[in-house]
Amino acid sequence: MAEIEVHTGHHGAEDDPVGRRVGFLVGVIGIVLAVVTIAAHRQHTAAVIFRTEANDQWSYYQAKKIREHVSSVGADIVSVLDAAKAAAAHELFDKQRAKYSADAEEIKTKAETQDKKTEHAEALALRFDLGEGFLELGLVLSSLYFLGRRLMFPIAGGFAAVVGVATALSALLA
Repeated sequence: MAEIEVHTGHHGAEDDPVGRRVGFLVGVIGIVLAVVTIAAHRQHTAAVIFRTEANDQWSYYQAKKIREHVSSVGADIVSVLDAAKAAAAHELFDKQRAKYSADAEEIKTKAETQDKKTEHAEALALRFDLGEGFLELGLVLSSLYFLGRRLMFPIAGGFAAVVGVATALSALLA
């Protein structure tokens, strides 16, 4: 029986120089995508940390405001009692109230600063996420060249990747 030779249609890299360049492009996009993904994750983590610190400060602020209020109520109660005995207690409550009020304002400033850091980190994370999305789109579009052998895929993929890199870089420059 005669042997039949079957041709698979696979060609070597030397037969498709465009395919080699597209493959290189896909690799570069993948590397940049990995870097942007890590940056996005780090910004999300930073935002969570800043939010936690802000929440801690707001809780501390609330505790100081409660103490300030309790001191104010104590001063009011003491003021209706015997004036001779109440003067010292009233002075003590007033000092405590003033201290708690000053502490609360300092804590409020720290909490507001942490809130601003959180908002900034979330804005950066959003930019990194958008950049990541465009880079993923670029990776997929460029890879479609190997299925369809159409040059429009790596061109569109390269454009999407450039948009993704620009978006991610805008986060770094912000």
